[in-house]
Amino acid sequence: MTSTEPTTRRIPVRGLTLNIAEAGPAEGPLTILLHGFPETWWSWRHQIGPLAAAGSRVVAPDQRGYGLSSRPEGISAYHLDRLAEDVIGLADALGHDPEQGERFRLIGHDWGGLVAWWVAARHPGRVERLAILNAPHPDVFGAYARRHPGQLLRSAYVGLFQLPGLPEALLRAGDCAVLRRALTGSSRPGAFSPHDLDLYAAAWRRPGAITAMLNWYRALRLPRAPAPEPIRPPVLVLWGERDTALERGLAAESLRLCAQGAVRYFPQATHWLQHEEPQGVNDALIGFLTADSPGPPPAQA
Repeated sequence: MTSTEPTTRRIPVRGLTLNIAEAGPAEGPLTILLHGFPETWWSWRHQIGPLAAAGSRVVAPDQRGYGLSSRPEGISAYHLDRLAEDVIGLADALGHDPEQGERFRLIGHDWGGLVAWWVAARHPGRVERLAILNAPHPDVFGAYARRHPGQLLRSAYVGLFQLPGLPEALLRAGDCAVLRRALTGSSRPGAFSPHDLDLYAAAWRRPGAITAMLNWYRALRLPRAPAPEPIRPPVLVLWGERDTALERGLAAESLRLCAQGAVRYFPQATHWLQHEEPQGVNDALIGFLTADSPGPPPAQA
């Protein structure tokens, strides 16, 4: 496969079926892109082609519960450990051999960023480089929010999502009008086209999809051991400063848990920076993934 245009297929991964979009040379370094709430692999539509053209074997899955991938029942199925294991299982299913010293690159946004952090924390030997877009390290968020009341206010919706039944009804109503408005209301004009929103709505309407998506948040209350050590692979954090859900300070706090890392801020971007600043994001990712070393912190946008 050498095309930079993504094709999709479904593959078995540790008892689940994951729908993946893939592009780029089969012999290229495996680069996995993880979307967040409430998106699908389509979140990376602006990144897949350029990363593939730069030589990466790009794979962007619908994560469990989303799109055409499996939706296991129960909140515990969406524990962060399970989500991270999906990524390791996906790499294994794609023929990535850790016994040969093969490591993959990992890029995550929003919830996909939390999963990416956790994969690098729990399986450091599998990850070559880690890039994060507007997502805090899982061990940082709670303490930061307790110190910053503004972040608690921004995160109030997470409490609503813990309720049984009511959030599902709210998010399904009017052809998922609340979710559509959540995307368009928190992003720059034009970040999401009507076509994008219709594609997402088709995924949200699938049986059990919204409950599965909410279960990612509900599983936050389940016990979880902290990361055993600092993040070892090189890390690049890209952060849209106009994020209405996550404060800028979370980026710096997350980097404190990294052995080597850098952050680049995008002052005019929101939470959805890969949609709003595709060229800047793509240039930063390609530069980071292809550099001989992570180097000094990149210049701010």
